[in-house]
Amino acid sequence: MEGSIETRDVEIAAAGVRLQAILSLPQAPLGLVLFAHGSGSSRFSTRNQQVALVLQRGGLATVLLDLLTPREAAIDERTHEYRFDIELLARRLDGATTSVSAFFDGTPPTVGYFGASTGAAAALIAAAVRSDIRAIVSRGGRPDLAAGALTRVRAAVLLIVGGSDPEVLRLNRSAQHQLAGESDLLVIPGATHLFEEPGTLELAAEAARDWFLRYLPGED
Repeated sequence: MEGSIETRDVEIAAAGVRLQAILSLPQAPLGLVLFAHGSGSSRFSTRNQQVALVLQRGGLATVLLDLLTPREAAIDERTHEYRFDIELLARRLDGATTSVSAFFDGTPPTVGYFGASTGAAAALIAAAVRSDIRAIVSRGGRPDLAAGALTRVRAAVLLIVGGSDPEVLRLNRSAQHQLAGESDLLVIPGATHLFEEPGTLELAAEAARDWFLRYLPGED
């Protein structure tokens, strides 16, 4: 599905701070996907931007969201103080999910989360306290960091892991057994943790698009 895509920089209120984000809107979006980036990453992540473009071309709106303020990100770059504060990141993702509806006229699209690395844990924790999250995709994620919340996640969860990322694959297999809702584990052959091998990120992006298009469109 191709068409015009409106992209703009926005600020989103969440848990007492204002977060920087890139909002991309296809015409008549079939769903809305908020991106929770991994440790040390941001809305400018080329990998997540590449995935977001695949989703947008499939008719999905995307929000590439910085879960840290610029000041916090600068501190974290030196100290790693915030990147593993998963509860903080989850609270902000939860708050941003509520606030983002202001950018839509009428009823906003149904919502899903895309999380990479530690961002996947934040997405799972945020989804565990919300009833409106339909689908989650984790790419190279650390769902083990959300272990206490996994049994409360009702969204359909797709775990995408590189076949050459054995420890993360083990953690994802274990986490899948704890998820309450529907789930699937997709192993991309030859991919390492960052999916830098030729063609591997494209496969992950296409799988994410298909998962969201399966679960996000439709009536409540």
